[in-house]
Amino acid sequence: MSITDSGIKQPLLLFLLTLFCFDEGVIVVPGRGEKVALAGSGRGGVLGVGGIRKLLHLQGKGNSSSSSAVFNVKSFGAQANGHTDDTKNLKFVAMNKTVVRGIRSLNSKFFHIALVECNNFKGSLLKISAPANSPNTDGIHIERSSGVYFSRSLIGTGDDCISIGQGNSQVTVTSISCGPGHGISVGSLGKYPNEGDVKGLVVRDCNMTGTMNGIRIKTWPNSPGLSAATNMTFENIVMNNVTNPIIIDQAYCPFTTCASLAPSRVKLSDIYFRKIRGTSSSAVAVTLECSKGIPCQNIYLEDVHLDLLSSQEKKQVTTSSCRNVRVKYIGTQIPPPCD
Repeated sequence: MSITDSGIKQPLLLFLLTLFCFDEGVIVVPGRGEKVALAGSGRGGVLGVGGIRKLLHLQGKGNSSSSSAVFNVKSFGAQANGHTDDTKNLKFVAMNKTVVRGIRSLNSKFFHIALVECNNFKGSLLKISAPANSPNTDGIHIERSSGVYFSRSLIGTGDDCISIGQGNSQVTVTSISCGPGHGISVGSLGKYPNEGDVKGLVVRDCNMTGTMNGIRIKTWPNSPGLSAATNMTFENIVMNNVTNPIIIDQAYCPFTTCASLAPSRVKLSDIYFRKIRGTSSSAVAVTLECSKGIPCQNIYLEDVHLDLLSSQEKKQVTTSSCRNVRVKYIGTQIPPPCD
Protein backbone atom coordinates (compact mmCIF):
# COMPACT_ATOMS: atom_id res chain seq x y z
CA MET A 1 0.00 0.00 0.00
CA SER A 2 1.06 3.58 -0.51
CA ILE A 3 -0.39 6.88 0.67
CA THR A 4 -1.56 9.58 -1.72
CA ASP A 5 -1.26 13.29 -1.04
CA SER A 6 -4.86 13.28 0.14
CA GLY A 7 -4.09 10.61 2.71
CA ILE A 8 -6.19 7.91 1.02
CA LYS A 9 -4.66 4.49 0.95
CA GLN A 10 -3.64 3.71 -2.60
CA PRO A 11 -3.02 0.04 -3.37
CA LEU A 12 -0.63 -1.13 -6.03
CA LEU A 13 -3.75 -1.90 -8.06
CA LEU A 14 -3.32 1.55 -9.60
CA PHE A 15 -0.39 0.21 -11.58
CA LEU A 16 -2.63 -2.50 -13.04
CA LEU A 17 -5.44 -0.27 -14.24
CA THR A 18 -4.97 -1.29 -17.86
CA LEU A 19 -3.62 -4.68 -18.94
CA PHE A 20 -3.15 -5.58 -22.58
CA CYS A 21 -2.12 -8.87 -24.20
CA PHE A 22 -1.01 -10.72 -21.10
CA ASP A 23 -1.37 -14.50 -21.13
CA GLU A 24 -2.99 -14.45 -17.72
CA GLY A 25 -3.47 -12.17 -14.76
CA VAL A 26 -4.70 -12.30 -11.19
CA ILE A 27 -5.86 -9.26 -9.25
CA VAL A 28 -6.99 -9.51 -5.63
CA VAL A 29 -8.30 -6.13 -4.55
CA PRO A 30 -8.29 -4.96 -0.93
CA GLY A 31 -10.81 -6.21 1.57
CA ARG A 32 -13.69 -4.48 3.27
CA GLY A 33 -12.84 -1.19 4.90
CA GLU A 34 -9.90 -0.37 2.66
CA LYS A 35 -10.85 2.24 0.07
CA VAL A 36 -9.57 1.80 -3.42
CA ALA A 37 -8.18 5.04 -4.85
CA LEU A 38 -9.79 4.96 -8.25
CA ALA A 39 -8.05 6.84 -11.00
CA GLY A 40 -9.15 8.02 -14.41
CA SER A 41 -11.84 10.24 -15.85
CA GLY A 42 -13.64 10.72 -19.12
CA ARG A 43 -14.23 7.74 -21.41
CA GLY A 44 -13.21 4.24 -20.55
CA GLY A 45 -13.21 2.58 -17.16
CA VAL A 46 -11.99 3.32 -13.70
CA LEU A 47 -10.56 -0.17 -13.83
CA GLY A 48 -10.09 -1.08 -17.48
CA VAL A 49 -8.81 -4.53 -18.40
CA GLY A 50 -8.35 -5.76 -21.94
CA GLY A 51 -6.84 -8.41 -24.17
CA ILE A 52 -5.94 -11.06 -21.57
CA ARG A 53 -6.04 -14.23 -23.62
CA LYS A 54 -6.17 -17.02 -21.05
CA LEU A 55 -7.34 -16.13 -17.56
CA LEU A 56 -8.12 -13.21 -15.31
CA HIS A 57 -9.39 -13.70 -11.77
CA LEU A 58 -10.58 -10.57 -10.00
CA GLN A 59 -12.01 -10.94 -6.52
CA GLY A 60 -12.46 -9.19 -3.23
CA LYS A 61 -10.34 -10.39 -0.33
CA GLY A 62 -12.15 -13.21 1.46
CA ASN A 63 -14.61 -15.82 0.27
CA SER A 64 -17.96 -14.07 0.60
CA SER A 65 -19.68 -10.93 -0.58
CA SER A 66 -19.55 -9.57 2.98
CA SER A 67 -15.83 -8.93 2.52
CA SER A 68 -16.13 -7.32 -0.89
CA ALA A 69 -13.76 -4.78 -2.27
CA VAL A 70 -15.44 -1.42 -2.72
CA PHE A 71 -15.31 0.66 -5.91
CA ASN A 72 -16.91 4.03 -5.08
CA VAL A 73 -16.35 6.88 -7.48
CA LYS A 74 -18.17 9.37 -5.26
CA SER A 75 -15.38 9.03 -2.71
CA PHE A 76 -13.14 10.74 -5.23
CA GLY A 77 -15.33 13.61 -6.36
CA ALA A 78 -17.54 11.95 -8.97
CA GLN A 79 -21.19 12.95 -9.22
CA ALA A 80 -22.55 9.71 -10.73
CA ASN A 81 -23.77 11.79 -13.66
CA GLY A 82 -24.46 9.53 -16.63
CA HIS A 83 -25.22 12.45 -18.94
CA THR A 84 -21.88 14.27 -18.90
CA ASP A 85 -19.41 11.57 -17.86
CA ASP A 86 -19.60 8.00 -19.14
CA THR A 87 -16.77 6.49 -17.10
CA LYS A 88 -17.51 2.90 -16.08
CA ASN A 89 -16.36 1.55 -12.72
CA LEU A 90 -15.16 -1.71 -14.27
CA LYS A 91 -14.71 -2.35 -17.98
CA PHE A 92 -13.56 -5.58 -19.59
CA VAL A 93 -12.64 -5.64 -23.27
CA ALA A 94 -11.69 -8.70 -25.37
CA MET A 95 -11.21 -10.94 -22.35
CA ASN A 96 -11.15 -14.73 -22.37
CA LYS A 97 -11.79 -16.88 -19.28
CA THR A 98 -12.49 -14.25 -16.65
CA VAL A 99 -13.79 -14.70 -13.10
CA VAL A 100 -15.06 -11.72 -11.07
CA ARG A 101 -16.30 -12.45 -7.56
CA GLY A 102 -17.07 -10.58 -4.35
CA ILE A 103 -16.85 -7.04 -5.75
CA ARG A 104 -18.95 -4.08 -4.60
CA SER A 105 -19.51 -1.16 -6.98
CA LEU A 106 -21.01 2.10 -5.69
CA ASN A 107 -22.29 5.20 -7.48
CA SER A 108 -20.76 4.68 -10.89
CA LYS A 109 -20.84 7.70 -13.19
CA PHE A 110 -22.15 5.49 -16.01
CA PHE A 111 -22.35 1.68 -16.30
CA HIS A 112 -20.97 -0.06 -13.23
CA ILE A 113 -19.59 -3.09 -15.08
CA ALA A 114 -19.25 -3.28 -18.87
CA LEU A 115 -18.26 -6.29 -20.96
CA VAL A 116 -17.29 -5.85 -24.62
CA GLU A 117 -16.13 -8.73 -26.83
CA CYS A 118 -15.54 -11.06 -23.90
CA ASN A 119 -15.70 -14.87 -23.91
CA ASN A 120 -16.21 -17.26 -21.01
CA PHE A 121 -16.89 -14.66 -18.35
CA LYS A 122 -18.24 -15.53 -14.87
CA GLY A 123 -19.37 -13.00 -12.27
CA SER A 124 -20.88 -13.77 -8.86
CA LEU A 125 -21.44 -12.36 -5.37
CA LEU A 126 -21.53 -8.81 -6.72
CA LYS A 127 -23.13 -5.87 -4.92
CA ILE A 128 -23.94 -2.97 -7.20
CA SER A 129 -25.74 0.15 -6.06
CA ALA A 130 -26.52 3.70 -7.16
CA PRO A 131 -29.38 6.09 -6.37
CA ALA A 132 -32.69 5.29 -8.04
CA ASN A 133 -32.62 8.69 -9.79
CA SER A 134 -29.08 8.43 -11.17
CA PRO A 135 -29.18 8.31 -15.01
CA ASN A 136 -27.54 5.59 -17.11
CA THR A 137 -26.05 3.73 -14.15
CA ASP A 138 -26.73 0.25 -15.54
CA GLY A 139 -25.45 -2.39 -13.17
CA ILE A 140 -24.01 -4.73 -15.82
CA HIS A 141 -23.93 -4.09 -19.56
CA ILE A 142 -22.94 -6.88 -21.96
CA GLU A 143 -22.14 -6.39 -25.63
CA ARG A 144 -20.68 -8.60 -28.39
CA SER A 145 -19.79 -11.31 -25.89
CA SER A 146 -20.43 -15.05 -25.54
CA GLY A 147 -20.37 -17.63 -22.80
CA VAL A 148 -21.27 -15.10 -20.08
CA TYR A 149 -22.64 -16.16 -16.68
CA PHE A 150 -23.73 -13.86 -13.85
CA SER A 151 -25.22 -15.21 -10.62
CA ARG A 152 -26.00 -14.60 -6.92
CA SER A 153 -25.76 -10.83 -6.97
CA LEU A 154 -27.61 -7.79 -5.60
CA ILE A 155 -28.16 -4.90 -8.00
CA GLY A 156 -29.97 -1.61 -7.40
CA THR A 157 -29.40 1.35 -9.72
CA GLY A 158 -31.04 4.22 -11.60
CA ASP A 159 -31.23 2.24 -14.85
CA ASP A 160 -31.20 -1.39 -16.00
CA CYS A 161 -29.91 -3.82 -13.42
CA ILE A 162 -28.56 -5.85 -16.34
CA SER A 163 -28.69 -4.84 -20.00
CA ILE A 164 -27.93 -7.29 -22.80
CA GLY A 165 -26.88 -5.33 -25.86
CA GLN A 166 -26.25 -6.34 -29.46
CA GLY A 167 -24.10 -9.23 -30.65
CA ASN A 168 -24.37 -11.47 -27.58
CA SER A 169 -24.78 -15.25 -27.49
CA GLN A 170 -25.09 -17.86 -24.75
CA VAL A 171 -25.61 -15.48 -21.84
CA THR A 172 -27.02 -16.83 -18.56
CA VAL A 173 -28.28 -14.65 -15.70
CA THR A 174 -29.44 -16.41 -12.54
CA SER A 175 -30.26 -15.64 -8.92
CA ILE A 176 -30.16 -11.85 -9.28
CA SER A 177 -32.03 -9.54 -6.90
CA CYS A 178 -32.86 -6.35 -8.80
CA GLY A 179 -34.25 -3.11 -7.40
CA PRO A 180 -34.47 -0.22 -7.60
CA GLY A 181 -33.90 0.19 -11.31
CA HIS A 182 -35.36 -0.59 -14.70
CA GLY A 183 -35.21 -4.38 -14.46
CA ILE A 184 -33.37 -6.79 -16.75
CA SER A 185 -33.39 -5.63 -20.37
CA VAL A 186 -32.49 -6.93 -23.78
CA GLY A 187 -31.46 -3.86 -25.73
CA SER A 188 -31.88 -1.36 -26.74
CA LEU A 189 -31.35 -2.95 -30.15
CA GLY A 190 -31.56 -1.61 -33.69
CA LYS A 191 -30.15 1.85 -33.17
CA TYR A 192 -26.92 1.47 -35.20
CA PRO A 193 -25.97 -0.14 -38.54
CA ASN A 194 -24.47 -3.64 -38.62
CA GLU A 195 -25.57 -4.72 -35.17
CA GLY A 196 -25.06 -8.38 -34.30
CA ASP A 197 -27.86 -10.76 -33.38
CA VAL A 198 -28.73 -11.74 -29.82
CA LYS A 199 -29.33 -15.46 -29.22
CA GLY A 200 -29.18 -18.06 -26.50
CA LEU A 201 -30.15 -15.88 -23.51
CA VAL A 202 -31.40 -17.48 -20.28
CA VAL A 203 -32.65 -15.42 -17.31
CA ARG A 204 -33.95 -17.48 -14.40
CA ASP A 205 -34.55 -17.50 -10.63
CA CYS A 206 -34.48 -13.71 -10.26
CA ASN A 207 -36.39 -11.23 -8.07
CA MET A 208 -37.51 -7.74 -9.11
CA THR A 209 -38.56 -5.33 -6.36
CA GLY A 210 -39.96 -1.86 -6.96
CA THR A 211 -38.51 -1.65 -10.46
CA MET A 212 -39.91 0.25 -13.46
CA ASN A 213 -39.74 -2.91 -15.59
CA GLY A 214 -39.32 -6.57 -14.88
CA ILE A 215 -38.25 -8.30 -18.09
CA ARG A 216 -38.00 -5.89 -21.00
CA ILE A 217 -37.04 -6.29 -24.66
CA LYS A 218 -36.60 -2.92 -26.37
CA THR A 219 -35.77 -2.09 -29.98
CA TRP A 220 -35.65 1.22 -31.81
CA PRO A 221 -38.06 2.17 -34.60
CA ASN A 222 -36.57 3.03 -37.98
CA SER A 223 -33.64 0.63 -37.54
CA PRO A 224 -30.83 1.32 -40.03
CA GLY A 225 -30.27 -2.41 -40.61
CA LEU A 226 -31.73 -5.87 -40.10
CA SER A 227 -30.91 -7.87 -36.98
CA ALA A 228 -32.54 -10.45 -34.73
CA ALA A 229 -33.02 -11.51 -31.12
CA THR A 230 -34.00 -15.15 -30.79
CA ASN A 231 -33.99 -18.20 -28.54
CA MET A 232 -34.43 -16.34 -25.25
CA THR A 233 -35.93 -17.79 -22.05
CA PHE A 234 -37.10 -15.92 -18.95
CA GLU A 235 -38.06 -18.37 -16.23
CA ASN A 236 -39.05 -18.38 -12.55
CA ILE A 237 -39.02 -14.62 -12.09
CA VAL A 238 -40.73 -13.02 -9.06
CA MET A 239 -42.13 -9.49 -9.47
CA ASN A 240 -42.74 -7.37 -6.38
CA ASN A 241 -44.48 -4.04 -7.08
CA VAL A 242 -43.14 -3.79 -10.63
CA THR A 243 -44.65 -1.24 -13.02
CA ASN A 244 -44.19 -3.24 -16.26
CA PRO A 245 -43.50 -6.86 -15.32
CA ILE A 246 -43.34 -8.20 -18.90
CA ILE A 247 -42.77 -5.78 -21.76
CA ILE A 248 -41.72 -6.00 -25.39
CA ASP A 249 -41.32 -2.49 -26.78
CA GLN A 250 -40.35 -2.33 -30.46
CA ALA A 251 -41.12 1.38 -30.65
CA TYR A 252 -38.60 2.28 -27.96
CA CYS A 253 -37.87 5.99 -27.76
CA PRO A 254 -36.52 7.48 -24.51
CA PHE A 255 -36.97 11.02 -25.84
CA THR A 256 -40.02 13.26 -25.92
CA THR A 257 -40.37 12.72 -29.68
CA CYS A 258 -38.63 10.52 -32.24
CA ALA A 259 -37.84 11.64 -35.78
CA SER A 260 -39.39 8.66 -37.57
CA LEU A 261 -42.32 6.34 -37.06
CA ALA A 262 -40.92 3.67 -39.40
CA PRO A 263 -41.19 0.22 -37.77
CA SER A 264 -38.31 -1.54 -36.11
CA ARG A 265 -36.30 -3.96 -38.27
CA VAL A 266 -35.21 -6.18 -35.39
CA LYS A 267 -36.84 -9.59 -35.68
CA LEU A 268 -37.93 -11.11 -32.36
CA SER A 269 -38.67 -14.84 -32.27
CA ASP A 270 -38.66 -17.94 -30.07
CA ILE A 271 -39.04 -16.10 -26.78
CA TYR A 272 -40.30 -17.92 -23.69
CA PHE A 273 -41.76 -16.38 -20.52
CA ARG A 274 -42.25 -19.16 -17.96
CA LYS A 275 -43.35 -19.09 -14.32
CA ILE A 276 -43.51 -15.31 -14.02
CA ARG A 277 -45.41 -14.37 -10.85
CA GLY A 278 -45.96 -11.61 -8.30
CA THR A 279 -47.50 -8.15 -8.30
CA SER A 280 -47.80 -5.34 -10.82
CA SER A 281 -48.15 -1.72 -9.75
CA SER A 282 -49.94 -0.90 -13.02
CA ALA A 283 -53.10 -2.35 -14.51
CA VAL A 284 -51.35 -3.49 -17.71
CA ALA A 285 -48.99 -6.21 -16.50
CA VAL A 286 -48.09 -7.69 -19.89
CA THR A 287 -47.27 -5.45 -22.87
CA LEU A 288 -46.22 -7.02 -26.16
CA GLU A 289 -45.79 -4.22 -28.68
CA CYS A 290 -44.04 -5.75 -31.66
CA SER A 291 -42.91 -4.30 -34.97
CA LYS A 292 -45.51 -3.76 -37.66
CA GLY A 293 -42.81 -4.36 -40.27
CA ILE A 294 -41.53 -7.63 -38.75
CA PRO A 295 -44.11 -9.03 -36.30
CA CYS A 296 -42.89 -11.15 -33.41
CA GLN A 297 -42.91 -14.92 -33.96
CA ASN A 298 -43.16 -17.82 -31.54
CA ILE A 299 -43.76 -15.89 -28.33
CA TYR A 300 -44.73 -18.21 -25.45
CA LEU A 301 -46.31 -17.32 -22.11
CA GLU A 302 -46.48 -20.24 -19.68
CA ASP A 303 -47.83 -20.08 -16.13
CA VAL A 304 -47.94 -16.31 -15.72
CA HIS A 305 -49.64 -14.99 -12.56
CA LEU A 306 -49.37 -11.24 -12.00
CA ASP A 307 -51.85 -9.60 -9.62
CA LEU A 308 -52.55 -5.90 -9.40
CA LEU A 309 -50.86 -4.65 -6.25
CA SER A 310 -53.75 -2.40 -5.19
CA SER A 311 -56.49 -4.92 -5.95
CA GLN A 312 -56.04 -7.50 -3.22
CA GLU A 313 -59.25 -6.28 -1.57
CA LYS A 314 -61.02 -4.77 -4.62
CA LYS A 315 -60.48 -7.96 -6.66
CA GLN A 316 -59.47 -6.11 -9.82
CA VAL A 317 -57.39 -8.03 -12.32
CA THR A 318 -54.47 -7.03 -14.47
CA THR A 319 -54.73 -6.79 -18.25
CA SER A 320 -52.62 -7.51 -21.33
CA SER A 321 -51.84 -5.35 -24.36
CA CYS A 322 -50.63 -6.89 -27.64
CA ARG A 323 -49.79 -5.58 -31.10
CA ASN A 324 -48.36 -7.35 -34.13
CA VAL A 325 -47.85 -10.65 -32.33
CA ARG A 326 -49.54 -14.00 -31.97
CA VAL A 327 -48.86 -15.45 -28.55
CA LYS A 328 -48.96 -19.12 -27.60
CA TYR A 329 -50.39 -19.52 -24.10
CA ILE A 330 -49.78 -22.47 -21.77
CA GLY A 331 -51.14 -23.01 -18.26
CA THR A 332 -52.19 -20.23 -15.87
CA GLN A 333 -52.68 -16.80 -17.45
CA ILE A 334 -53.23 -13.82 -15.14
CA PRO A 335 -53.69 -11.34 -16.73
CA PRO A 336 -55.99 -12.99 -19.29
CA PRO A 337 -54.55 -13.45 -22.79
CA CYS A 338 -54.92 -10.76 -25.40
CA ASP A 339 -58.01 -11.09 -27.61
